Amino acid sequence: MAGKSPACGLPRDDLGTPVDLRTPPRRVVSLVPSLTEAVAHTCPEVLVAATQWCTHPADLAVERVRGTKNPDVRRIIELAPDLVLCNKEENRRIDVERLRAAGVAVWVTEVETVDEAMVSLTRLCVEVLGAGVPAWLAEAESAWAPPPPEPARAAVIPVWRDPWMVVGRNTFTGDIAHRLGLRLVHADRPDRYPRLTEAELTVGVDLAVLPDEPYVFTEDDGPEAFPDIPVALVEGRALTWYGPSLATARGTLTAQLARAAQPRS
Repeated sequence: MAGKSPACGLPRDDLGTPVDLRTPPRRVVSLVPSLTEAVAHTCPEVLVAATQWCTHPADLAVERVRGTKNPDVRRIIELAPDLVLCNKEENRRIDVERLRAAGVAVWVTEVETVDEAMVSLTRLCVEVLGAGVPAWLAEAESAWAPPPPEPARAAVIPVWRDPWMVVGRNTFTGDIAHRLGLRLVHADRPDRYPRLTEAELTVGVDLAVLPDEPYVFTEDDGPEAFPDIPVALVEGRALTWYGPSLATARGTLTAQLARAAQPRS
């Protein structure tokens, strides 16, 4: 709990903040789709609420507390959770602070690489939930252990259009791309998700990778911007989520990249 002293012996989240959690939580609210799926596959009985963007597992039947950027803080407090799960990038600091000010324990993750995801998920499952290392996490670690293929292929991964925004430096998706044998040509820009003009978008690019989230790229929406470049339409969840999907993401993405469509004549 924020401001509570002493914090000695309390677990610390990924940002180093002590979290007043002395026993495994029995009521958990998750504001992060990846973590919602992780809890649902590990100890589903403790999950009481999640966001509207928490789409996996498909049969998840818990209360919805709006979105990741606009959670219903008042309703979350009314649910009296033992713990709320957040992420530094996906959730707002002000919502974390409001929950903590109300006496709610909040665990914040920070994940920018696959290795960090494995460490963070292990700590969540073992130290926080008291569930041990789940089978899906062990499978994920094994799946991502081999080195990336060589040589690296110059690529771009848009996440939005109008304006065009692409994956850049210090991102989880960027590390996934590296491990798949891709070199993101715009990763030398200062922003983590650079905005580009249409002319800048294709410079030096040998492969365009178009996910179906957060922007829903399809065969009819996206590939036309890369007329002379092979395009791979891929599963966005496999590319951006850290959780149980990591166990199958490498195989899924590798196959989708291999089927990259050649430019249309």
